[in-house]
Amino acid sequence: MIRLSICGQRIPLPPMGGGSPSQIRKSHPGAGEPGKPPDPTLKSYDTLPGDWRNNWVSVYTFWKNGGIRNMHKQMLRNFNKYGAIYREKIGYHNSVNIINPEDAAILFRSEGLFPERMKVKPWMAYRDHRKEKYGILLKSGEEWRRDRLVLNKALMSPQIIQNFVPLLNDVVLDFVSTVYKQIEKTGKGSWTVDLSNDLFKFALESVCHVLYGERLGLLKGHHTPASQKFIDSVTVMFQSTSPMLYIPPGLLKSIKAKVWQDHVAAWDIIFAHANTYIQKAYKQFHLGYKNDKEYSGVLADLLLQGMLPLDDIKASITELMAGGVDTTSMTLLWTMYELAKYPNVQENLRSEIIEANQKTQGDLLQMLKSVPLLRAALKETLRLHPVAVTLQRYTIEDIVLQNYHIPFGTLVQVGLYAMGRNTEIYRKPERYNPERWLNQESNYFKNLGFGFGPRQCIGRRIAEAEMLLFLIHMLQNFKVETNRLVEVTTTFDLILVPDRPIKLILKPIK
Repeated sequence: MIRLSICGQRIPLPPMGGGSPSQIRKSHPGAGEPGKPPDPTLKSYDTLPGDWRNNWVSVYTFWKNGGIRNMHKQMLRNFNKYGAIYREKIGYHNSVNIINPEDAAILFRSEGLFPERMKVKPWMAYRDHRKEKYGILLKSGEEWRRDRLVLNKALMSPQIIQNFVPLLNDVVLDFVSTVYKQIEKTGKGSWTVDLSNDLFKFALESVCHVLYGERLGLLKGHHTPASQKFIDSVTVMFQSTSPMLYIPPGLLKSIKAKVWQDHVAAWDIIFAHANTYIQKAYKQFHLGYKNDKEYSGVLADLLLQGMLPLDDIKASITELMAGGVDTTSMTLLWTMYELAKYPNVQENLRSEIIEANQKTQGDLLQMLKSVPLLRAALKETLRLHPVAVTLQRYTIEDIVLQNYHIPFGTLVQVGLYAMGRNTEIYRKPERYNPERWLNQESNYFKNLGFGFGPRQCIGRRIAEAEMLLFLIHMLQNFKVETNRLVEVTTTFDLILVPDRPIKLILKPIK
């Protein structure tokens, strides 16, 4: 059950799919306002299309069609079968799924002061099990809003980006240097590689430098067993989360299921790794180390602000570190793969980067503002390969979608993967075409890769700067190729990942 905090009181929302009226309930004009007759053309929530009436049949069909790992493709099939809206119930997961940008606009514009998305119950179960505090990704209500407003200043404000850029740029330059060394080692003038692990190390090095002002040395050969253990644990954490989205974690815990035990062990390592660096930064801060005008990372900035208790800072920083590695590394991998498949797009981006570099004379901040096509390329990657398959909100008022009455308290999901492949929304959706984001077509509520509104990805600015700098330097230095005969598709492990290794060929530009 979802709860909102209003004026200090914890008020429960009804179960998904509606319930009794509440003092926080609002009504959508089309849903029948008090004192007004309901719209006779409005369709009932219980007439929504979809396999939701027989839960056991839904569960059987879901697992028969590939289960969790194929969830995004099942959603795509369901939209093709039922249309722009359908209702679904699998296990304890009950939702209404939508695909049209216009419906997404209705949903997000009614989210209120305390937007609620789907809870990642396995993550919450671990924290309850270990008595750890929830961070910004898992909190809700007034407590979430308090933390979010503080963290926005440290992570999202336009002024703060200038502090991130030099730290991230140092890591990118080290990555470029590593690639040159690998090419030299081969003696072939190129390097054929599955970059997934290298990009993971790059992303971990980047996020730790920004969060703690600390370099791990992963790109300079300082690859310790502890750091590899952390890398492996993040992968296990994501993989073990997926099966527990539809099976209550409490049940798996009670029977000591392996997936639950793996999940706990992975989070234990993640928390221990984060705690090592948090404690180190905390001690340095109080000893006055780096206590000058030099930016020393997000953690030091939050400690300096003094607006959040240390335990709350630690909880959010740990979540940011765990969530900020796979997401950016995977988006970069997909981008490199698409650019390798479309060499003409790669050349257009390279030309834009060279021109922008000449205009900005090495000013990195200006450089990031002078590459609109490169920014569009990231949007295009997230259209075809969104980090999250869906974007969700619980309704806090009655709304109308596709002329159906959706009661408050309903979980509504925007199918991002399906939207990105819909021919009615995108012209030639299978084609990787960044220029579609720069033309005169309406992009109204289509760019949702980082979420929307006050609950959008808290690490968005870091991720955007990190990925743009990476692509700027890599495309300036290397051509990217691949075996175009090998088509890579996706599988769902909480985020979308390749179903097979992606082999890239990196060649220096002469």
